Amino acid sequence: MQLQLVPASRGFAWMQQGIRTFGKRPVALLGLFMIFLLAMSILAMIPWIGLVLALALLPAVTLGFMSATRTVAHGDFPMPTVLLTAFRAGKEQLHGMLLLGGIYAMLFGASMALTQLIDGGQFIKLYLLGVSTSPEEIRQIAGDGSFQLATLVAAVSNVLIAMLFWHASALLHWHQVPAIKAMFFSLVACIRNFPAYVLFLLGWVGVAVAVIFGASLLLATLFGSMVAAVVMQFLMIIVTCMFFASQYFSYVDCFVEATALDHQARQQTPPAF
Repeated sequence: MQLQLVPASRGFAWMQQGIRTFGKRPVALLGLFMIFLLAMSILAMIPWIGLVLALALLPAVTLGFMSATRTVAHGDFPMPTVLLTAFRAGKEQLHGMLLLGGIYAMLFGASMALTQLIDGGQFIKLYLLGVSTSPEEIRQIAGDGSFQLATLVAAVSNVLIAMLFWHASALLHWHQVPAIKAMFFSLVACIRNFPAYVLFLLGWVGVAVAVIFGASLLLATLFGSMVAAVVMQFLMIIVTCMFFASQYFSYVDCFVEATALDHQARQQTPPAF
């Protein structure tokens, strides 16, 4: 395994490759993503332990979706069992993946606990628990300085956590890198190729904003607010699915992979918009 430095423009290329790969098998990838969302939602409904389990399994399920993207990129059809890739790779890799999941859950929990200390739980109430809040209450909470600080702390800590785990499960599975080292190499890759990741995220934020504001306005005008809300949720699921599909290409670009198929995927020239 060798870290590869890439130009900033590759951030947009990853995005385009993810969209193009989704376009090859949209129903299959969307179906797998819906299974992923359903499984996480069901786990999160279990009192106390459910959310912890959902967080702990996230690196493994993320690897499964990356494997599905890899399968599509190589011209094959992804079966639902591809989501279980992390659980079929042997006992040693399974232990490493569970270790990654445990660390991820602990770091995320620590991040939320820190916001609890800052604003007394207002951020968790809105972000994590989905507690019903009136628009007036939201305006009051948003104007609170402690809530704003908690939001900033959560944003920074979640970005750092994402950098630690962005490539970790892929490195553990495809390169047999131990869990802690995989997290370190993932962080280094994100730092060394930071401009590409910034453009990557800005591109997806731009797509999300365009969908939220542009499509919602058009749909509301044509079909009414209720239909627009339903369609908007579906469109955002599609955008999120394409985002996760593009994660695989950032891995392929940043780490030299020892297979001809992945080298071919790296050399693919994304189409211009």
